Amino acid sequence: MNTRPGAPIVVGVDGSPPSLVAVETAVAEAALRHRGLRIVHAFTWPPAAAATTPGLTGSAQRMSWEQAEHHLAEATRIADKCAPDVTTTAEMITGPAAPVLLDESRGAALLVLGDRGLGGLTELLIGSVACHTTTHAHCPVIVVRGDSRLDGPVVAGVDGSATSALALDFAAEEAALRGTDLVTVHAWGGGDSTDLNADLPMTYEFWSGEEEEKRVLAEAVAGLAERHPDLRIRQQARRGSARRMLTGWSRTAQLVVVGNRGHGGFTGLLLGSVSQYLIHHAGCPVAVVRPGLSETDQPSA
Repeated sequence: MNTRPGAPIVVGVDGSPPSLVAVETAVAEAALRHRGLRIVHAFTWPPAAAATTPGLTGSAQRMSWEQAEHHLAEATRIADKCAPDVTTTAEMITGPAAPVLLDESRGAALLVLGDRGLGGLTELLIGSVACHTTTHAHCPVIVVRGDSRLDGPVVAGVDGSATSALALDFAAEEAALRGTDLVTVHAWGGGDSTDLNADLPMTYEFWSGEEEEKRVLAEAVAGLAERHPDLRIRQQARRGSARRMLTGWSRTAQLVVVGNRGHGGFTGLLLGSVSQYLIHHAGCPVAVVRPGLSETDQPSA
């Protein structure tokens, strides 16, 4: 996460109901973290060819711009109503949604978006911006989907990878800020290549028993209690499918947190398979964490 004092919580909006719900989540995060909220709408001009009658092109473009301004105004109204003490800014940026949001993520503490937005072919392209953004963003991304709950734990998927460690730290911070429990989940030997430790040798599941897996999880969690002394941490290590276990937890959790990739063979083909599954199937918002920017890529203060 970008820890610069001025780094805002950024939320992408397009006027769709999921994006407006995302505004509520984003402003709540901004209030918890004592940060500002930045609302962004990625605007694309309608193609000139869409005007079938001479003179309609300018009118169509004007109407599109005014509609986009309305989306920003509505999002700002929701943010001000939910958390009037949070400093909120809004901006319309010309360009496709995914590149705009990825660029915004460079200077953001956290990026929040709905699991789907406006657009054609939604059944085929559902969540394409969410998928692309969670894979490539420069900061943690919360994809708002399922039920938004004020109770229930924060749940983190743990596999011992470096990215998983970052996700675990983020989950612990979220749980501490929300005043709830942290549940850490480690799955192994689920019989599919999306399990959290899928790149371990094929013989691993045969010689590694439950006690060994519990030790792996305990080592991953070690140190959290020192950094968050008031945080209650529960651990679950179980043979099974990671995505099924985390999806099950999502039915009662406030938030599920995973790394954008973890241990796994064929990472080029299965990149982020657990995280991508969750942003389509989880029953609550999902946070996807990936390694941050290098020092040379950090935005200037």
